[in-house]
Amino acid sequence: MSATETEACAAAWLARYDRDDWSEADQTGLNAWLNESILHRVAYWRLEAAWASTERFSALRIPERSEITHSQRRRTRPVLVGVASALIGVVLLGLGAAYLFQPGVRAFATVLGEHRTISFADGSQIELNTDTQLRAEIGPSRRKVWLDHGEAYFQIRHDASNPFIVIAGNRYVTDLGTKFRIRRDSNRFEMALLEGRAQLEISDARVPQKPIVLVPGDRAVAIADSISLTRLPARSLEQELAWRQGMIVFNNTALASAADEFNRYNSKKIVVADQAAGRSTIYGTFQTSNIVAFARLAHEVLGLHVERRGEDIVISR
Repeated sequence: MSATETEACAAAWLARYDRDDWSEADQTGLNAWLNESILHRVAYWRLEAAWASTERFSALRIPERSEITHSQRRRTRPVLVGVASALIGVVLLGLGAAYLFQPGVRAFATVLGEHRTISFADGSQIELNTDTQLRAEIGPSRRKVWLDHGEAYFQIRHDASNPFIVIAGNRYVTDLGTKFRIRRDSNRFEMALLEGRAQLEISDARVPQKPIVLVPGDRAVAIADSISLTRLPARSLEQELAWRQGMIVFNNTALASAADEFNRYNSKKIVVADQAAGRSTIYGTFQTSNIVAFARLAHEVLGLHVERRGEDIVISR
């Protein structure tokens, strides 16, 4: 099922929910559809949020039927059916902007070189790395986070009745009792699992893919619609989280890639001027802010030419 079809199905369920003849069988069907995939639940939430933003449909949420009386449904029915019909039309054109209207969503961000820890009432924590933007809606009935850009480390308090979901573009991660790292760049998604389990799904793929369940040591990398899964030793996973202590670890890393990593943390940039220098490999542990030590190693150990040009450090053969 495509994303558009999923959204349309969610809108149809919302319209049906308010009908006078809603039955236990309907409720069972809705619950089954919601439980089929995180993509179904996200689509339902999008429309629910859009309705709630009008402040006339706050009673609409994943339903507890005992809370809404038959007479209340009759009073709201004409309006809701009309709105649902309109929403179906909007959905068919795409409704990504509905996220902007979600109540209870808080935004968090770090600037270049900053590290920040966010603690939530449910006991979960998220650590934000440099230049990261994240939104969160954490409450007793739903726990959702949108990683818009950057990198974060998640330590999640598991609750089977209220799953913790991370949305990064068209990738969805459902916590199954977990510690994990996610990095989202403009065209690349990367996730590494340290503890517990997590389920990764991708929407809008040209070829439908089954959800992937990650276990400790798994690293998933997604580019476009493809996902590759590899196993990493515990030491490598720890090195990838060195930024939590303000450090970067390089292990046979191409100089060009190492420079890019340093540049994530600093306004003063390292420029690798030619491909030959960029292919040189480097080992070592550095403070994220210590580009001078990195440049010194490139000069003294690799024998490369290093010079300052304004605020930048240029490395070449």
